[in-house]
Amino acid sequence: MRVAQIGLDAVLLYFAFWLAYAARYQWELGGLVRPADFEPFSTIQSRALLFVGFSLLTFLVRGVYRLPRSTGFLDEATMIIGGLTTAMAGVILTAFLSRFVPSRLVFIYAWALAITLLLLRRYMTRRARRMLWSRGIDVDRVVVVGAGDSGRRVIQALMGIPALGYQVIGFVDDALSGDELAVATESGLARADRLGITDDLERLIDQYDVDEVIVALPASENGRALRIVEHCRRQDVRFKVVPDLLQLSLDRVDIGEVAGVPLIGLKDAAIRGSNYVIKRSIDVAIAGVVLTVMAIPMTVIALIVRLDSPGPAFYRQRRVGRDGQMFMLTKFRCMVENADEQRAELMAKHDYMDPRLFKLRDDPRLTGAGRWLRRLSLDELPQFVHILRGQMSVVGPRPQLPEEVETYEEWHRQRLLVTPGLTGLWQINGRSNLTFDEMVRLDLYYAEHWSPWLDLKILLRTIPAVLIGRGAY
Repeated sequence: MRVAQIGLDAVLLYFAFWLAYAARYQWELGGLVRPADFEPFSTIQSRALLFVGFSLLTFLVRGVYRLPRSTGFLDEATMIIGGLTTAMAGVILTAFLSRFVPSRLVFIYAWALAITLLLLRRYMTRRARRMLWSRGIDVDRVVVVGAGDSGRRVIQALMGIPALGYQVIGFVDDALSGDELAVATESGLARADRLGITDDLERLIDQYDVDEVIVALPASENGRALRIVEHCRRQDVRFKVVPDLLQLSLDRVDIGEVAGVPLIGLKDAAIRGSNYVIKRSIDVAIAGVVLTVMAIPMTVIALIVRLDSPGPAFYRQRRVGRDGQMFMLTKFRCMVENADEQRAELMAKHDYMDPRLFKLRDDPRLTGAGRWLRRLSLDELPQFVHILRGQMSVVGPRPQLPEEVETYEEWHRQRLLVTPGLTGLWQINGRSNLTFDEMVRLDLYYAEHWSPWLDLKILLRTIPAVLIGRGAY
């Protein structure tokens, strides 16, 4: 594959140099002569081959043909442009020393054409390769060793981005109980199968035709990790080892240096600085538009709620916001007036349910109007006022009750670093059909991977999720 890439680049570079000559001299002489009529064919040929040789040598030295598949197009383009600039400088210097200096436009044309052709080739190759990978064609079959924090992050990254070209066959782990592991991705929860324990790996490599093994064991398992590496070497299987950076999550490690000393930090699951300003500006704009457009429909809904059952049109409840700050959440009332008093009784009857995510599919407290309001999420329209106040965001984790937060484990509390929202990955990927831990994993994935583009995709996916009403109860 690498030889084919080098060969194709050589052809394109050679063609670019000849095309530069043709463009220069046919334009200057009105197309009456060929480039070879103006300069000796052997001279042009030698300069073209020199340009090809210098370019390929520069690419090889810079490692252009050894880039990992995760390298971005812009990074690769920078290397290509830099390499071609260096190669062209070598050609110009050689031409000057040999006292053969053609028109300077030839060099400019050849440099520009080479950049265009090589970048176009790489762009098309990337598109074709990622299209095949997204369909499971020509992917690398991967087994992850270890299902701790690091292993979970590896599985999450590989399963969340099919275009990287990896297919997670499963994982092996000695401690984890259960047959599968759920990880949060932008498209929802993905589940990796548990293939066995680490001692089974040698057999599993042959059984599943594994291309690569990723070892993500804690530092206390260094001996076992070394044995696994030896197995991979004997079976001629590629392997990578994830360093146990004090159990830091892979995509939350911030690595820098001071005076040559490496420093490792941990990014928290928070949206701060300029990212927060961008997100807040978007929230204010959306909330302003929605409240203006929906003012009359919200008035009609309030009237329907009042006429449907005794009680006020709005329901207010204490919720936990960003950094643990309390606020009074307002929504259209969907339940009978004494719904909160009945909550404890219902929880006692359904003690098998997680109290941190207590939702009943057929909740007897729902009113007639409240049932369809909740199914279409119209009961949450008043919360756009909270968005204007900065207490909530359009996209973010679900705001929870204080008594639910009191039961949090330590890793759950990281979701409180983000402003709660109306919709999010939890709402568009199953809502109440998910467990609490699955919901938190989706919330943390959102916070750690936030971007305006991610918010837009969640908003677009919210529309069909609301219309279908899956998990809305």
